[in-house]
Amino acid sequence: MQWQGRSVRKPSGGRYHTSQGKKRSEIGRAPAETHIGEERKKVVRTYGGNQKVRALRLDYATVANPATGETHKAKIEAVEANSANPNYVRRSLLTKGAVIRTDVGRARIVSRPGQDGVVNAVLIA
Repeated sequence: MQWQGRSVRKPSGGRYHTSQGKKRSEIGRAPAETHIGEERKKVVRTYGGNQKVRALRLDYATVANPATGETHKAKIEAVEANSANPNYVRRSLLTKGAVIRTDVGRARIVSRPGQDGVVNAVLIA
């Protein structure tokens, strides 16, 4: 995915004739595809000079227990389920919504590792 501007085609199938070219603010980037492994991060400059931290590999998650209100740093053991894409489970990709197995129990990821650079998760029964 490179350019995220408006489509060239109308809903009817006709063409829009462009009045402007591609803009620097409309570019996209390849997904981070965060794996389980020794921590590796990359800082990316974004629109407006801001920064995003891309987590390329992570081995620990901050896991919250909603019953007690406590949080623990837990080692990520495996990816068990991912409703976004079943292939992500086979490839052990960490994305928001993925269910991971940690040393404190099963947890669902609530952060965006490819955008935030960390894995925050909530314990599930």
